[in-house]
Order: sequence, then C-alpha cells, then structure tokens
Amino acid sequence: MTGSPSPLTLDNQVLIMLSGLTKFILGFFLAIAVLIGGGAAIALYFMNRTGIAPAKPVFSNDSPSVKAQAPKGTEPGGGKPALTPGTPTQSSPSSTSTPTESPKATPSSKPLPSGAYRGRVNWAEGLSLRSQPNQEAEKIGGVGFNQKIIILSESEDKAWQKIRLEGSEQEGWVKAGNTEKVDEQ
Repeated sequence: MTGSPSPLTLDNQVLIMLSGLTKFILGFFLAIAVLIGGGAAIALYFMNRTGIAPAKPVFSNDSPSVKAQAPKGTEPGGGKPALTPGTPTQSSPSSTSTPTESPKATPSSKPLPSGAYRGRVNWAEGLSLRSQPNQEAEKIGGVGFNQKIIILSESEDKAWQKIRLEGSEQEGWVKAGNTEKVDEQ
C-alpha cells in the first residue's frame, strides 16, 4: 500500500470543495470592488472637468483695462457675429465709434456736483438701480457692467451709493463696492 495513491477521505473532499467555494466568493467580491472603484474614479474625473469655469469672454466694446485682464487663451475683440438671413448688413463693429465718443462729449457739457466723481460698474452681472438705499426699495432701472456713472454720494452706513447714469439724468441707489473710481482725463 505504500506505492499506491490513497483514496481521498471524506474530510479531504469537503476541505477541497470549501476551498474552491471560498476562492469563487472572494473572486466575485474582488471583481465587484474593481468595477465600483473604476466607476467612482471615472465619475470623479468628469465631475472635476465640469467644475472648471470657462474663460471669461472679452467683447469689442469693453474698456482697455478689462481687455488687459483677459485670460491668455482668449483674443480681445473676439470673433465677428454671424449674419443670419434677413439681417441688414452693416459696417464692421470696430468702425462704430459711438461708445468712445459719448463719454468725451458728456463730461464737458455739465460740471460734476461737489463731492461727486466719475466711476464705472465693476460687477459683471450689472446692478439694480433702486429708488431708496435699501434692498426692499423699488427697482427703477439697471446699470450694465462697465457702464460709466457718476457717484454723487454715499449712504450714512456706507453700504449704498447714489449714482447718476452718465449721459442721462436718471439717478438712483446701488450697493456700494460694486463700482470703482475712474481717472478723469
């Protein structure tokens, strides 16, 4: 009997069967873990890609200081708008000089009140013009980004500024800190 293989005992057969079952279960859970981990890594990658803000656009009518702040990847002046059928053709946008002529003509026509100074809106979304210096006051208009204004005064708590739109007689209140003083030339 020393030369012939011994038959497997019942205990050995059970151990071999349990060993195979254990390997199968561990392999199954390992595969599930790899799939979940890979899916989570791909999801995080795409979530991070969508969280990156695109470059700020720069338009041809922006002031030179805004163009200087443009990201390196954008070209100041941007592309020209595409014409659609039925749209009248006009000269190139760079040849219209009304935005640059208007501020020069207005300051000489009327002197500034004492304590007032010229400024511009630096809040990208523009500002709501209100009738009184508080958030609940009636909205009487709006002021666009980079629009030139005259800051007439500030509220007692310095949270609001009374402004006049340059080239207009419309006056109102805007939140302080959303405008900046411009150098008079």
